[in-house]
Amino acid sequence: MKPFFNSILFLFLLSAPLCAQIDRVEPPYWWADMETSEVQILFYGENIAAYEVSTEAEVLITGITKTENPNYLFVTIETDGLEAGTFQFDFSKKGKKAFTRPYELKMRETGSAQRQGFDSSDAMYLLMPDRFANGNPDNDSVEGLTDTYNREASGGRHGGDLQGIVAHLDYLEDLGVTTIWSTPLLEDNDPGYSYHTYAQSDVYKIDPRYGTNADYRNLADELHKREMKLVMDYVTNHWGAEHWMIKDLPTYDWINQFPGYAQSNYRMETQYDMHAAERDQHYCVEGWFVKTMPDLNQKNPLVLQYLIQNAIWWIEYANLDGFRVDTYSYNDKEGISKWTKAIMDEYPNFNIVGEVWLHDQAQIAYWQKDSKIGAIQNYNTHLPSVMDFTLHDGLTSMFSEGAGWDAGMMKAYNNFVNDFLYPDINNLLVFLENHDTGRFNEIYDQNLDNYKLGLALIATTRGIPQLYYGSEIGMRGDKGKGDGDIRRDFPGGWEGDTQNAFKAASRTRQQEAFFSFTKKLMNWRKTAKAVHQGTLTQFIPENDVYVYFRILGDEKIMVVLNNSTTDQTLDLTRFREVLPEASNGLEILSDRSIKLEETLEVSAKTPLIIQLN
Repeated sequence: MKPFFNSILFLFLLSAPLCAQIDRVEPPYWWADMETSEVQILFYGENIAAYEVSTEAEVLITGITKTENPNYLFVTIETDGLEAGTFQFDFSKKGKKAFTRPYELKMRETGSAQRQGFDSSDAMYLLMPDRFANGNPDNDSVEGLTDTYNREASGGRHGGDLQGIVAHLDYLEDLGVTTIWSTPLLEDNDPGYSYHTYAQSDVYKIDPRYGTNADYRNLADELHKREMKLVMDYVTNHWGAEHWMIKDLPTYDWINQFPGYAQSNYRMETQYDMHAAERDQHYCVEGWFVKTMPDLNQKNPLVLQYLIQNAIWWIEYANLDGFRVDTYSYNDKEGISKWTKAIMDEYPNFNIVGEVWLHDQAQIAYWQKDSKIGAIQNYNTHLPSVMDFTLHDGLTSMFSEGAGWDAGMMKAYNNFVNDFLYPDINNLLVFLENHDTGRFNEIYDQNLDNYKLGLALIATTRGIPQLYYGSEIGMRGDKGKGDGDIRRDFPGGWEGDTQNAFKAASRTRQQEAFFSFTKKLMNWRKTAKAVHQGTLTQFIPENDVYVYFRILGDEKIMVVLNNSTTDQTLDLTRFREVLPEASNGLEILSDRSIKLEETLEVSAKTPLIIQLN
């Protein structure tokens, strides 16, 4: 087919003075050769709906939607078969062209559709950009954004940014993590507590206090140079009250209204409770998460398509490797399923992990793709990965309560007993803590032995281990004192900090002990294929000692977690079904050779990870 225009520059010059009627176009551009070829383009401007819109003959308009708000016009075009390039929309009144607007289809990067998302070979590092490192003090406060720099306030903006993350990628690579999950980075113009960025005000724009869209893409590029991956924290359930569209709603039902505000009851169980009252379901799904976060109505097809396209746009623009989806199970069930499927259809090897904060494995498993539990209700989320909150629940107490019928290491064992409920156990996110929970090292009073046991467990069991920034240096944080306490600044991320824990020479002896253990374990895990993909064979804990094996072909790894406060002697004959007689192994944490004949001595509160020869 012929090119749209020989001179893109000419087109822009021609149309520039005539585009004043349009304030926003979303998505701002698209790509040729996409699975999602039918694109819904939002035009926003004063009384824009009063105009008729058309395109060149090559570009097929398949739908035009005008809403009760005349400042919006939704135009759907079919891009299948169109070449990359720029074409124009013509806006007319009474048959006369009033103005034009160019629109670009970009060329996709090679292999974009086949991109490989994060998986069980990865170790994920969760950070809060505002609290990690301040690489550019010039953007700490930005004109037009209400919440300004105040490092003294636990809920204030502290100035961390994208440049700060990039500046410390060598540190993260050295630590042994392979994937970065950052809490949201899109603009949040809430007047307070905007540092967490979950109340977004513009979902096509990186918050200027973190940097620019180009800075975000640069972060992805720098990670990929190191063969590391980038996961975006995506929010489908709600926006912030300061979102530009919330201030001028396209339709009354763009958000869920009661009318106005009603808070969610947070009872996600109502999503699948066969006995649930309709009122309870209504307030769970359609209630607002908090008063400053209006709940999006994914039943509205305009909203749903907007969210699908926005997510795909960020994957394509920033070259992302995955999503973590906030409050996944609060969304409209059918809407979020369609959203997820659309993304996975576009990128079959991508990965998405959903926050499903429940405390029952059957209920969590309901939300994973191809769930047998969901199938009972003829429901499929298409969501590849979920977060293992039941394991997290156990991890908060198992290392301090002592042995018992269902205490101590039995909590770990019993958690994995229920793995039959999950369609894909290797695609579960396992973690000691995150940005919403108490810090592991606060719960256990910075006990290094307990940290070693916990980290060894999540690093060697099935699934994808996730660390939370600062854990590797023993950082504390009391959830009871508020979210700010579990989101402290990383020491050394700011010029003038009295200590720089990014540097070995500046760490305390205690910090270095935490760091060196984490580094050793995470770097070993990178090549431990039996941990990535192998089967898990576990033995019932005895004397608070938990033993399991990861097996892939000829590769066998024996894990021993002695949670007892006394040394233990293991009778190895108990494990002969997977442990050959007179075996030898390398204990990877200490680099010592071990003979595995009749017995094995294990020191109190100690993990052993033995690679069998």
